[in-house]
Amino acid sequence: MRLPLEVLFGAICITVIAVQASLASNTPCSGRKGGISHCQGSTFICNDGSVSASRKDCSAEMGGGSNQPLGLRDSGGETEMAPPNSQTECSCRSGHFCIGPRGGHFCMTDSGAKSYLRE
Repeated sequence: MRLPLEVLFGAICITVIAVQASLASNTPCSGRKGGISHCQGSTFICNDGSVSASRKDCSAEMGGGSNQPLGLRDSGGETEMAPPNSQTECSCRSGHFCIGPRGGHFCMTDSGAKSYLRE
């Protein structure tokens, strides 16, 4: 049985649209964040100095082990974001976060804005 050309063309169009939709998912640090700078344990640190809100595990996505930091910076042996010894260093790039008055965890981006960590 021979299919009409219109049916075959329609099936190809539907297949192409379905494939494009599946590839259009957001990636960590996409858009104006400029891409991934490095990993701090399971947390993505973006090129603009902020923390990605992605629920993906950076170590798993970037192919590293759970006990070794990945990326461009050496975190000094720490694999996860941690509170600093003093409240003076809360830079996202340093791998440290501050705790706000209501218990929220945040770090400071390169531009001085707060970037909140997901729980």
